[in-house]
Amino acid sequence: MVSILRRSPKLLNSICRRRFSASSDGNLTSHGGKSMNLYSAINQALHIALETDPRSYVFGEDVGFGGVFRCTTGLVDRYGKDRVFNTPLCEQGIVGFGIGLAAMGNRAIAEIQFADYIYPAFDQIVNEAAKFRYRSGNQFNCGGLTIRAPYGAVGHGGHYHSQSPEAFFCHVPGIKVVIPRSPYQAKGLLLSCIRDQNPVVFFEPKWLYRLAVEEVPEHDFMLPLSEAEVIREGSDITLVGWGAQLSVMEQACIDAEKDGISCELIDLRTLIPWDKETVEASVKKTGRLLISHEAPVTGGFGAEISASIVERCFLRLEAPVSRVCGLDTPFPLVFEPFYMPTKNKILDAIKATVKY
Repeated sequence: MVSILRRSPKLLNSICRRRFSASSDGNLTSHGGKSMNLYSAINQALHIALETDPRSYVFGEDVGFGGVFRCTTGLVDRYGKDRVFNTPLCEQGIVGFGIGLAAMGNRAIAEIQFADYIYPAFDQIVNEAAKFRYRSGNQFNCGGLTIRAPYGAVGHGGHYHSQSPEAFFCHVPGIKVVIPRSPYQAKGLLLSCIRDQNPVVFFEPKWLYRLAVEEVPEHDFMLPLSEAEVIREGSDITLVGWGAQLSVMEQACIDAEKDGISCELIDLRTLIPWDKETVEASVKKTGRLLISHEAPVTGGFGAEISASIVERCFLRLEAPVSRVCGLDTPFPLVFEPFYMPTKNKILDAIKATVKY
């Protein structure tokens, strides 16, 4: 990955120009801690999880040496090979093992190396983990299972290292789906997921692993699940997104403001179960809604948000709900810039929706 970036300086520059902010006022947030990037925040959360719960385990492909994104660096040295260990290249086996481990009362933190390869584990997640508690009448469960997976575009990943499969899992009752936008959010949300009483799929925006930097408290803290955050207040249109797309949407909000359009930007954070009330309150105020995500537009989670808000806010809408998403094609390689929901695409949609 690093070598590819070095061979593509224009690509690296375009990635670095993606502005990052975790705050509601557009500035880099200070949370009174150590400055770190997103992968370091993930690593610190895993250290805390293992330190505070002796029945927690981290496992997956190559996690023993730190993983391809270095998120598990130093864990095996500190906590030993019995609690941090490599697995065979078998995603179905990784998740299946995690279900059994969690069913015995442990905290199982499974890593899928890329979200693109989570599909072999689909049956284990959908038909086993999600239904474990329900089919037993709550006599047993695997609520201690957390599945981490890097997702989304990275600038050079092509078909098999760039996908955003979150919508597949949002159709499954019994699991939670969480996606952070920043280092602070990643640490607090991951610790909440690990300690939650339900199985969780935690997608990490790999584009931000090293680009997103902010101050993160080094102590143990958690952020609430199923609670969206208004990170930019506005009055003309509501924008909803999650993960790495928030930074792109924020750029569009800033440019729209130059044209006199006031945008309210909401980070959903938890996709299932999602915070309908926060989005509904915002849309009733602005009268307009735009949703943006990297996944293909058809069947994406933006469609569920759109349908729910139309049901709840129909008489308050001043324009049709707009979706700016990935295209209905396999994720491309050289044509990635055309596929991505860019700042200019979002800005055009904002203007069109406000002028409707």
